[in-house]
Amino acid sequence: MPSEMLLKIFSYLDAVSLLCAGCVNKQFYDLANDNGIWLKIYCSHFPPKRMIWKMNSETETVSLGCAAVQDRKPGYWKKEYIFRQIAAVKTRVMQLVKPVDPHTGLPCKNREAIRASGLSWVIVLKDKNGKEHVMEQADLSFKDTSVTIFWYSTSWPCLSVLSTLELCGVTPLLPEQNRAASKNGPRRRSLIAKYSLSNLTKTNVAIGADKLVQLFGLNPGLLLGLWKGKNEIAFVMASLHYHQLLERSTLGSATVQYVLSPNKPVLDDVDPEYGLHDYSLHLDMHSGSHTCMCGTFKSLFCRKGDIQNGYLRLMVVSVKDNAKHLPIIGTVGLSWKTDVFKGNVKGCYLMDVTVLDETQKPFWCFSAPVYMELSSKTSGLYDYMGHIYTTEYADSEGKVSVDLIWLEETKEYYVVSLVLYISTKKVNSWYGTNY
Repeated sequence: MPSEMLLKIFSYLDAVSLLCAGCVNKQFYDLANDNGIWLKIYCSHFPPKRMIWKMNSETETVSLGCAAVQDRKPGYWKKEYIFRQIAAVKTRVMQLVKPVDPHTGLPCKNREAIRASGLSWVIVLKDKNGKEHVMEQADLSFKDTSVTIFWYSTSWPCLSVLSTLELCGVTPLLPEQNRAASKNGPRRRSLIAKYSLSNLTKTNVAIGADKLVQLFGLNPGLLLGLWKGKNEIAFVMASLHYHQLLERSTLGSATVQYVLSPNKPVLDDVDPEYGLHDYSLHLDMHSGSHTCMCGTFKSLFCRKGDIQNGYLRLMVVSVKDNAKHLPIIGTVGLSWKTDVFKGNVKGCYLMDVTVLDETQKPFWCFSAPVYMELSSKTSGLYDYMGHIYTTEYADSEGKVSVDLIWLEETKEYYVVSLVLYISTKKVNSWYGTNY
């Protein structure tokens, strides 16, 4: 087809379609860089702020347009349009993340900022031959401090041939302010986490199961559901904490994770227990869709004598203080679904922890799948008679220990103990101390 006819066809395309057309071959690339087409697109989205009226307006407009096209290298107005669009979306996102929630220390409008940026998430499954299988997110669930992403399909690759799973944020190369991002347009990936799937069922213990699936948890924050008896993937679920989520999901590359900026410690020579007090905790316990418990706890502290085995001990809920014991709302279980089936694995749930320092700055944050385990301990509380269950979580920065009692009479759980253990290495790095 003659170039003139192709150029005429290209003039009817929008910006995203034009970028896609430019990927076909060199001829299409050169034609899709045409300054005349891109200047028209640029002016339709970013009209001049003021107009200069002249007597021969029609002739003048044409001559100015020709100058703007002819005096520039091919692709100039394409680049100008892309840079302007990116800047406009970035400005919008920055405005949305500016207001901060005083309870969580996190931006109030994370959900709106994620949607404005066009951000979504994919998982990249790599088999032992290096072949990639890219799975698009199927569903999202937003909570106060985290977002839960679901992937389910009827065409998962065989688990036995898979070696790794990569969790990536994806953003459109050309974000549009007033419409949803296209999955078919050009996009860029930012690696968030990489997991090994080799010998998954042999090297990991299932954290829960129902009649159809078994759940396997992988740090950080990933959950794989496998069909019982088949050991094939039913669904994948990821729970991502909001703290610097936009940065982690957009500023990395397809192969390298974004490295969070280290905190610059502010030294305090006056306070002898600097870094040991005035912590705050915001805790969310949920099933992915239903919230079981949500609470904020202030003025948490640790005395120097309570520092043991490299951890600060912050008592949030004490067994001895009945007034602070908390009920769990509804059934504790993790909801899952696929294209055909859905279910709930009892005893498993998602835990979102946000610890703030004395300046109300996010200090330790995570979102992860956890499970309840029947404890051998017996209740010594007169107000509660029932089985005790424990939930434990640990990573390189700290540990969480939760004790719950099941009350058969009222058919509900009560949190009777909640303790945070924060690594002294984390505290010393953050505050510049030497505990």
